[in-house]
Amino acid sequence: MREETAGKLSKWIAKILLLSALTVTCSVPVFAGTIPDIVQQTISKDFPKTTFRFDGMIILPDGTMYLPLFPARIIKTDKLAIKQTYPSGKTLTAKPNIVIFNNDFALLKVLTDTHGNKTIFKMANPPLELRTGLLPQDMLVPKGLVIPENMKSIVGNLKIQTINDPGIRVENSKPVVTGLSGTTLKTLSQIPQLKNKNFYVSSPYSKNIQVLNLGAKTPEYSLAQTNVPISMKAYDDKFLLVTAYDKTSVDVISLADDQIIKQINTKTQPDNIVIDNNKKIAYVSSSIDSSIYMVNLETMTLSKQIKITGMCEKLTLSEDGSKLFYYDPKTRDIWGIELDNNYLLKEIGKFPNVSKIAYTNGKVYVTSRTKNRIAIIDYDTVGLIVEMEICEKPIDMQVFHNRVYVLGAGDNSIQVIDAKTDAVTDAIYLNTKGFSTKISWIEGTNIALITDTKASLYTVFDLGMNRVIKTIPIDIPANSIVVTEKVKKINK
Repeated sequence: MREETAGKLSKWIAKILLLSALTVTCSVPVFAGTIPDIVQQTISKDFPKTTFRFDGMIILPDGTMYLPLFPARIIKTDKLAIKQTYPSGKTLTAKPNIVIFNNDFALLKVLTDTHGNKTIFKMANPPLELRTGLLPQDMLVPKGLVIPENMKSIVGNLKIQTINDPGIRVENSKPVVTGLSGTTLKTLSQIPQLKNKNFYVSSPYSKNIQVLNLGAKTPEYSLAQTNVPISMKAYDDKFLLVTAYDKTSVDVISLADDQIIKQINTKTQPDNIVIDNNKKIAYVSSSIDSSIYMVNLETMTLSKQIKITGMCEKLTLSEDGSKLFYYDPKTRDIWGIELDNNYLLKEIGKFPNVSKIAYTNGKVYVTSRTKNRIAIIDYDTVGLIVEMEICEKPIDMQVFHNRVYVLGAGDNSIQVIDAKTDAVTDAIYLNTKGFSTKISWIEGTNIALITDTKASLYTVFDLGMNRVIKTIPIDIPANSIVVTEKVKKINK
């Protein structure tokens, strides 16, 4: 009797334990890879042919992979909505790096770091929804996956390596390397955008400005200068504006006779020049007296002196001509000037060793040469959208058709950022083995010229196709190139 009772009791206890185990299993969904129906429906609405793998991995039709991050407790909601994305304000169709829904379920995009490892977006301070989430414990871990150290709590019992800073560079598994295409070109004259052009080249090792014919290695002649140029810009294919070290004027050179026809005097040495062709205004910075000078290009006279805060470097004009941006190296502050709002100064943020500032789509792009990083800032909110690793020694940027081209001097590469999604979409290596300096867009074309001070050459680059067309050796190390239409020379 006792044995029978004991047997029944044992079976009863076993049932209770089994039910308890089932209850625990059902209440902790992270150990199973099933994506909630409401999440699947939301994703499938934008991406109808999405694969929801048995282990929870989400694969979009184009191959983009997302890791599902289950919250400690899924919040019940009648209507699923996106609570936060990184970069911020993105829709699901933009395929952001991180998506957090209003039920605290999150998606982590699989990216590729600088070492070729698969990883996820690195954040300095991950939000609570990420820090308390957990990956499916039956997930088949993508080969080579590493997780930033400050996100190791999401790993659980999975075998995933953590690393302090993987450094996201390119989202493709391998960078797209473009060799020196266009080698069949006998002359640059076969490129329509470069026909009937003059090339004005400045060098850090010469006072004179060299004048090159199309594709020529040796300068045709030089424009004699008394000081080493800092910045030069062309206006109306008729004039060249030049600033130089230890000189308190902007020199205006007539391209018809290659002579300095005017010197626009400033109180101190002027530095950077940017030109608004529509408004016919040149903006010239001067760090010494904390000023930006406005030059009327129709009269070649000073029209205004804008007093600013601190020193002024890396002067940049927005595409629509409404804003100026500059960097104060002493305080590391980035400033914006609203030209159509009584020259209102707006502090954008701080960033060390800024090498270049760019602006497009309401966002400020700032590169740090020593950190090898780029910060993307929302102009209206002055909020940091993302900070990420970029090419080695980013030295210059060019905006073209919703893309930001970042030139790296250390690895002689161009990293291409989609200005809509802020994702790095391409990496093109120049194979010059030099030290790139500037990427200069030829206005009205899809062509940019990339100078190199070490290799003594320049690269012709197609911004439309993201490829190198040709490299042209020259006799002088080039700091910058200005391209103009050929003009009829007087007395020549």
